[in-house]
Amino acid sequence: MQYNFLNHFPKRMKNVGLYALLFSNTTQKTTWKQYGFDTISEQLNTIFAVMLYLMEQSLKKENCLIDDIGAYIDTLNTSSFEKPMSYDDCRKLADFIVNVILSNDGRPMYFEGYDFEKREYQKLHISYVSNKVVYLDTGIKRTSYRLTDDGYNLLLGTLEVENNMKLTIQEMIFKLHLEKQSYDKAADAIRNVFQQLQIQLQKIQEAMDRVRRNALSYSVAEYQRILEEDMDIVRDTRKKFVEYREMVKARAAELFEKHINIQKLNEKEEENLGNLREIESYLTRTIDEHQKILNHHLDLKALYTKELEGLSQMSLIQRFSLRTELFDRVLEQPGALGQMELFFRPLFLQAPEKIYNLNKALEPQQTVRKKVEADSEEQAGFDEEAWLREQERLRQEKLEKYRGCLGYLLKRLFLQNAFTLEDCKRDTHNRQEDRKKLVPNVEIFKEVMVELIQGAEFDLPALKKERREFIQESSEGFQINEMLMQLLEEQEAMERVSGQERGRKLRLLRVRRTPDGTAVVFDGVLTADGEEKTIRCSNLLFEAEYE
Repeated sequence: MQYNFLNHFPKRMKNVGLYALLFSNTTQKTTWKQYGFDTISEQLNTIFAVMLYLMEQSLKKENCLIDDIGAYIDTLNTSSFEKPMSYDDCRKLADFIVNVILSNDGRPMYFEGYDFEKREYQKLHISYVSNKVVYLDTGIKRTSYRLTDDGYNLLLGTLEVENNMKLTIQEMIFKLHLEKQSYDKAADAIRNVFQQLQIQLQKIQEAMDRVRRNALSYSVAEYQRILEEDMDIVRDTRKKFVEYREMVKARAAELFEKHINIQKLNEKEEENLGNLREIESYLTRTIDEHQKILNHHLDLKALYTKELEGLSQMSLIQRFSLRTELFDRVLEQPGALGQMELFFRPLFLQAPEKIYNLNKALEPQQTVRKKVEADSEEQAGFDEEAWLREQERLRQEKLEKYRGCLGYLLKRLFLQNAFTLEDCKRDTHNRQEDRKKLVPNVEIFKEVMVELIQGAEFDLPALKKERREFIQESSEGFQINEMLMQLLEEQEAMERVSGQERGRKLRLLRVRRTPDGTAVVFDGVLTADGEEKTIRCSNLLFEAEYE
């Protein structure tokens, strides 16, 4: 893969999905307003407070019933929230939070993360809480709730790790992977270390910019915190990274010598050799970044000291009132006007005295006047009308390609009520004319498919009504609704002329991904620049409903 930072991308998106699905389940519910929680901030604070209670009960391995959670919410409401809720309302709210929001009414929750190595979306299952049946001392069967691993990861991720600990943790992870010879994971770890150093360097640079603008806006606490972070980074870090680099060099040289003199490396060893070289490269860059941090650390100290000294000197400047110290005294003694230059002279910046620079006098002199070109009188001709005609021709050609792609799909809908993109690929495999209509080039095919997926459902009677009732300027580019209506009107006009009108009219066009999540691959498709590429698109299902 060209971009190594996209490795393990679905794992990152799993962490994003933990928050995204929780927010989605929360904002779409109106039940909150029944209990007085109107804003998203109040709702999320309540949810996370309940999840913390679930985590506490789960860690203590104690039963956590809806009644327990309701009593917990009632206690929080009495002491903090102060909402007009009774104990019964608190119990109902607990049931709503646990079973509706966190459990999604018992339906499984999925978040799609794109795998750039496999070039497809991967379904990531997310579950915040689980439940089990327990029997109380009285023999009554109840349901107890506890957090899952996803729930723990969500809550633990909300606690920020100290900045001075992030680099230490990443460095420990890198060391462990290196000792286990998991070089692919070690490469990811050292990349994270390098990114942490870059972030720290940017923080120092931003701090210097703030000090330059106004030193008083940068507090002493912030200055002390960033200095402590710098010292934690530079202390013993360079020595460790130099040792790591020498060790990685030795292991890479050992593998390379084996490849040259003894035997050919297998696939795993070749991968290890590539990872070791990448680790060595990042270690070298990390050591350079470490030196930059040290230099900027010293620059920040010097700059902050200088700016504070300048501000302290400003306090020594004597200030006076022009009214009392100048105007009133001049009125008392008008003869002082003859010596006013003595008062105003310090207020004006004097121009620096000119000195004779002997070095400038001995430099070769160049002509200041610009050289006149021999063909400067020639004028380039430009036919604006011809250029506009050419641009219009190109635009019409591009629109025809859009019409061809969308027209092919509509033509199939008139013949059959449902088909997939895989069916289109199979039917056009030996028919180049239809294949060219369906996939004129990469950009147009991609744009048409994206517009269809985003539209999902196209209510044709509603679009016709909107077109009749609203006067809109025609768009110069591709508009899916506008072109869809044009193609349908042209088809109806041709049927009326030929006398072969269909008895039914298209009412709804529905486009969605197929449930199996497969993909369709088109090989040898040209781009607008003539470059040949391969298109990988989700398999789409096209369905039609008629009046």
